[in-house]
Amino acid sequence: MWRELLQGEWMVEFYAPWCPACQNLQPEWEKFAEWGEDLEVKIAKVDVTEQPGLSGRFIITALPTIYHCKDGEFRRYQGARTKTDFINFISEQEWKSIEPVSSWFGPSSFLMSSMSALFQLSMWIRHCHGYLTEKVGIPVWGSYAVFALATLFSGLILGLIMVFLADCICPSKRHRPPQYPHSRKLAPESAQLLKKLDEEQEADEEDISDDEMEGKELSNRSSSPYAVRQRPVTAASTMDKS
Repeated sequence: MWRELLQGEWMVEFYAPWCPACQNLQPEWEKFAEWGEDLEVKIAKVDVTEQPGLSGRFIITALPTIYHCKDGEFRRYQGARTKTDFINFISEQEWKSIEPVSSWFGPSSFLMSSMSALFQLSMWIRHCHGYLTEKVGIPVWGSYAVFALATLFSGLILGLIMVFLADCICPSKRHRPPQYPHSRKLAPESAQLLKKLDEEQEADEEDISDDEMEGKELSNRSSSPYAVRQRPVTAASTMDKS
């Protein structure tokens, strides 16, 4: 039915069988439906308990709720709920004075499509819970345990998939090849000149280091308190002793 609402003009009522206000509206809505062919408008009603996906697209928070649909534009009807008011709303095109639902929050938007999927999932879980407790005979706590384990398992699988995708799209730095800046090529003459300057600088550093070593040795000798002065011994003194 959702695809059909995107084409042509529709008046749609969202209701629930247990809703008293919806029950009071049904006679007027059925009388209005008899005028559908004359007004060239399609008139329908949706049971929210049977169509959770469609009610999720429109975010039905109150019952009954009536929407006017015209070629993919959706407007919420908020007027009086009588057959005459419905007919005037269509025949006099009063719907043009109502601002349509924003495309961001419209039933055909991605956000509302996701909401519809969540509503359908909740209804599916409800049916599964009823099947496990009523048909299979599992106790209520056992059904809750099954859904808890299923949720943990699905979350684990989803987490692994997200980590894998993130690693493929944005790999970590340790896997990235090293990036070096582009080196500039020097001319042969410049390279030889730089090499010569480096050699001269190294030679100067070696000369300076040799001079420093000699200066240190001389200073150590002069400052030593145990240095012994040697006096020359003449041959005459040697003979006297003998």
